[in-house]
Amino acid sequence: MRVWWHRDGTTHVIFEPLDFIARLAALVPKPRVNLTRFHGVFAPNSKHRALVTPAKRGKGNKSQVHNETEERTPVERHAAMTWAQRLKRVFNIDIETCGECGGAVKVIACIEDPVVIKKILAHLKKKASPAPTNLLPSVRAPPQAELFG
Repeated sequence: MRVWWHRDGTTHVIFEPLDFIARLAALVPKPRVNLTRFHGVFAPNSKHRALVTPAKRGKGNKSQVHNETEERTPVERHAAMTWAQRLKRVFNIDIETCGECGGAVKVIACIEDPVVIKKILAHLKKKASPAPTNLLPSVRAPPQAELFG
């Protein structure tokens, strides 16, 4: 069975380089646009979304409904996950569990200032033991051939 692209039997299409790039560029999505769209009960504004999703978020969730008089800041509206939760979700890095014993770990500081980060890394680099420069054994006399004679 032969498969053609078009009804007229065309199997190949030849483009000029500029036309080919234009066709490829049309396929690239715009920045910051979701590539997955949800419809029905999974749509973001569905009143039944909280009933069917694991996160229980949506318009139908009564526990997160605030009074109309109470204004929330943009940070409060978008604070869905902590950065530790995001690391675990995206990269499967669990910083809230100890790698040695499996116990709970408490985050005591979050350093974001680049100057402070550079100082800490420079201090750790100074403190680190120097790598061995010569891995060969110390110099010794050549083997004595008459012993193996």
